[in-house]
Order: sequence, then structure tokens, then C-alpha cells
Amino acid sequence: MTEYPVYLDYQATTPIDPEVRKVMLPYLDRSFGNPHSVEHQFGWSAAEAVQVARAQVANLIGADDDEIVFCSGATESCNLALRGAAHASDSRERRQIVTLATEHSAVLETVLDLSRTGFKPVILPVGKDGILDLDVLDGALDERTLMVSVMAANNEIGVLQPIPEIASRCHAVGALFHTDATQAVGSIPIDVNAWEVDLMSFSGHKVYGPMGIGALYVRTGVRLAPVITGGFQERGGVRSGTLPTPLVAGFGAACDLAYAHGAEDQTRIRGLADRLFEGLCESYPTAKLFGHSDKRLTGNLNVGIPGIPAEAIIRSVAGKIAISSGSACSSANTEPSRVILALGFAPEVAATAFRIGLGRFTTEEHIAIAKSALHSINSTGRT
Repeated sequence: MTEYPVYLDYQATTPIDPEVRKVMLPYLDRSFGNPHSVEHQFGWSAAEAVQVARAQVANLIGADDDEIVFCSGATESCNLALRGAAHASDSRERRQIVTLATEHSAVLETVLDLSRTGFKPVILPVGKDGILDLDVLDGALDERTLMVSVMAANNEIGVLQPIPEIASRCHAVGALFHTDATQAVGSIPIDVNAWEVDLMSFSGHKVYGPMGIGALYVRTGVRLAPVITGGFQERGGVRSGTLPTPLVAGFGAACDLAYAHGAEDQTRIRGLADRLFEGLCESYPTAKLFGHSDKRLTGNLNVGIPGIPAEAIIRSVAGKIAISSGSACSSANTEPSRVILALGFAPEVAATAFRIGLGRFTTEEHIAIAKSALHSINSTGRT
């Protein structure tokens, strides 16, 4: 029997896969040791779990084990990448940090904050489809550029940026390249070497793992200054703090599942998303899909129905389906999404945008329920 409301907000977070939960439980119970305790069996057992998980995480993205730095989540990972690279740089000429207007606030606010310590933020626009024009990027890159940060898959509109092409252009001028791949990891194939990224951030709770754990991929040879000090737990002091073994083990198991079943998941999710959007367009022929129609995450639908505010829609269907107006990190803000505004849409259009996120546990029945819930909404948002 279906439980209500049906969860359709997978870009905000994903439920923990039952197989991941099984892996985590022993480290919440009998194998509770500190993974940094090297004198006894409890520590050895925890350290082994961390080692296994590190290999699983690395394998999903084509990295070496020692290139993975565990941290508390994607926000800390982005901060460590950006602040760490900036503070490790001894160049007086390279002070520019380039990013996009549509980035997650973990990147955008960090880049802006670095201006207080002498760095120059360069915020680039995107096209109406949400994708960066590479000619615009070329115009912003020169010998003054220290690093560039571009999200692989947008958390609100799901669009996929041409990451390998961006990385190549950055390296041509001697700049580092960081990507926030929080939404992309586990949803699209990623090989950090083929992508040529120097730094990549991602998180456990977007790949059917636990909240509170994430990782930063650091290419061998890239220097970072620590953001958190007080120990030498990760990469010789780049990130201090006792690793949470249950969360790390769960993150590794989630990455292992994504490696084994990710392609199969995405094929099924794409079919469900297509059927849901087709049904929405049958009910509302003028419905607008924000972002590129094809270059996007398979499970992301960011949609607007002209004349109906997103907030009214979300409230009206809350008893049947759980959807959102965009980033969970800014959901308390009632203003139109800055991502939709950055695409060039007027505030009244941006105010209609709501996000539907499908995932591993979405079923055909869930799609039927969503179609029904969204079918009879009027201009006030009431059904």
C-alpha cells in the first residue's frame, strides 16, 4: 500500500538504500571503535571499514584511493576545495576565481567571501538553457586566473555542463578546475581522469547513503591549505577530525551500489520522468521545462505552469506528493529562484518554477499519483 505523501524530491536528498543501512549498523553497535586508534582491535576494525569505503568511493569516480578526502558533506568539501586552493597559492598574479551565477551557494558564497582576502571573484552568466557558453569562459580566462569552479549537474534545473571541455580550457591557462558534482555522482558516469578535474566535491546523501558525510577528490599533486585544523586524520592534515565510521562505511556501500546499478537505475528513471512530463503537458499545454531539454539529469523536472505560483502548487499537492521550489538549502527564502532568474526569465515566470525529483525508489504507481495530484490545479493553486 502506498504511503502518502509520495516522495518526489530526490535532488534535495535520497533515502538510504536498505543495503547501505545493513552495512552501517555493525559500526553503530559492536564495531564502534575510533578508526584512528591504532593500538587495538576496535580501532583496526573501524580503520579497515574506512579503507574499504575509501576504495569504493574512489572506484565510482575513477580515482586512486589516496585522492579521496572524507569530510562532513558537499558544503565542507566545496569550502575545502576553494579556500584550500586559494590559501595554498603563493602567486601574487593569480587572484581570479571564476564561477557561474547558477552555482550552489556553497560555491558562490565561498567565492564571494574570498574577495575579503584579496581574491577577485568573476561570476559568469549562462544561457537560457542553463549551460555555460565556452566562448564566454574563454573571455574570462587568462594568466590571472587561479581556479574555476563549475557545477557538473545543477541542483535545481538538473542541466549538465561540458566539464571536460571546461577543464581543458582552464589547464590551457594554468588554472585549477573544481567541480561540484554532488548531483552528478551516481547519476551519470564520471571518470575524473577523463574529465581532467583537479578537485571534485560530492556527498553521501545524494547517492542513497547517509547525511553528514561527503568527499573531496584531490588530484595527486594539487596543494590545499587546511580549513579545519586540529589533527592529521585526512591526507596528512588537509582535513582534521575523527572520521565517523558508520557514515563512511555507508557512503562507500552507496557508491558501490551506484557503480553496479547506476546505469540501470537511470534508464528506468528516464522513462518515468518522460511519462510524468508528458502527462503534465497534457493537463497544461503551456507548461515550461526550465533548463536544457536533453542535457540534464534523467530524474530532474523543473517546471512552471504559467499563471500559477509554485508555492501554491506545492501546498495544494502536499498531501499526495512531496515536491519543492528548488534548492533545499535556500527553501526558507520565498523570493523567486536566483537560478531561474539567472537563465533570463522575469521574476513572475521564475516564481512559477517547481522541482520534481525522481529516483531509485520511484515507481509507476508514484507517477500515476503525481499525474493525478497535478492534473486539476487552478490558477489559485487549489485542486
